[in-house]
This record gives sequence, C-alpha cells and structure tokens, in this order.
Amino acid sequence: MDNLYSAIMQMFPSANAYIMAGALIFARMLGFFRFAPIFNRRDIPSLVKIPLALLVTIFIVPFLSPDKVLAQCDSFALSLLLNVVTGAVIGYMAQLITLAVDSGAEMINMQMGLQSATALDPTTSAQVSILTKLIALMGILIFINIGGVYWLFKALLRSFEIFPVYSSAMQISKLANMELLIKLSSNTLYMGLQIAAPILLATLAQDIILGVISRTAPQVNVFTLSFLFKPVIGAAILVWILPMLMNVIEEYFLSFANII
Repeated sequence: MDNLYSAIMQMFPSANAYIMAGALIFARMLGFFRFAPIFNRRDIPSLVKIPLALLVTIFIVPFLSPDKVLAQCDSFALSLLLNVVTGAVIGYMAQLITLAVDSGAEMINMQMGLQSATALDPTTSAQVSILTKLIALMGILIFINIGGVYWLFKALLRSFEIFPVYSSAMQISKLANMELLIKLSSNTLYMGLQIAAPILLATLAQDIILGVISRTAPQVNVFTLSFLFKPVIGAAILVWILPMLMNVIEEYFLSFANII
C-alpha cells in the first residue's frame, strides 16, 4: 500500500495538496448543507446531499490554489473544524431569512384557530399544522423561483475570499456582521407580523363585533360562534390576499439578494 501511495505521489506531485484542500472544502460544504434552507430538509436523503457536496467540492478545488493549503495550513484538524463552522454560519444566516415566513404562517394558523388541524411531517417526524406547512412550502418555492439557490452558492464562494480554507483563525466580524445578524433576527418577528397582519386585523374586528353582540344579546353563545367564524373569515381573507402575500414575500427575499 505504501508503494502504491509513493507511486501515485510521483505521478501526481500535487495530489496531496489537492486532497487536503478538497477535505477542507468538503467540510465547509457539509456545514453549509446542514443549516442552509432547502438543503437542510430531511426529505432530501443523505445519499443525495453528500454526493452533491462532493461534486461541488470537485468543481471548486482547482480554483483555490491548492498548493497554498499545504504550505500555509498550521493545524489540519483546526482548519477542518473552522471550515465546518464557517459553512454552518452561512447556512444559518440564510435560514434566518426563510424563518420569517414560517413565523408569519404560525401566527396566521394560531389566529384562525387551526392548531388542531395537524399532520405528521416526515421531514421533522413531528406534528405540524397543515396551514403552516402550506405557507412555508410556498415561501420555499418563491425562494427557489427568484434564484435563492444561486444566491446561496454565491455567498458560499465569497466565503472563500473572506475566510480561506487553510486559515487557522476565524474573524467572525468579517464573516458575519453582528448588525446584520440582529437585523435578520428582528426581521423574523417583523416580517411575520407583516405577513399575518390582514388575518390579525380581520380576527380582531371579528372579536370586537362578537364582544358587542355578547353585551347587547347575552343569550347568544358568542364563544361557539367564534369557533365557527374565525376559520371561515380567515380562509376567505387568506385567499383574497394570497397574490399580494406572494409579492410581499418575494420583495422580502429580494431585499437580501446582495447579502447572502
């Protein structure tokens, strides 16, 4: 085996450098696929994710001067760990953008009183609301349609300029601006409220009307009527605003086109 390895090294002197660079890039790809939207879904099997990560690694390696990796890498294990963290940070920042749609869907589901309308989600092995899952899938489709996958890989390629694969020290301020992280985190609630605002206002108006009825006609069972009207009114409003809702989600995603 040692003779075979020596023969390969004589035939391909740069093979060791390419293998080391490929291992570091592959580690970053695995961290990226673990948290990035679309790629972190459990319904995409690992037998698809790992070969895809390996294929992308093969395409990237020749463009990163692998000879420098062997010359400047002080600790291979540390560089491997930092590359996993780098990929995870990039994927997590992108995931924060899509979580805003999920939070808005959860608010709509709660206001319409459909918490009990659940189904088993095979991607998380947990019970989730059907309406929440529907709006979340709509957000993912919009993200793919406007080129979100291209933005993710563009951000990943830019990370090799900010944090080279052979670095043994990570400057987190260059990779992830704290102001940007705070903005992304706060937008999760702000955008969720913006998406759910029409349903929230409609159900609030309904509660006010039912409150007036309960005061003027105490014999009317307002509590039972609320369970009947909330899903119907909420569904009608949702169907009416669905085209506008899609435009709002698309504009929100486009506002981060040059960031992720």
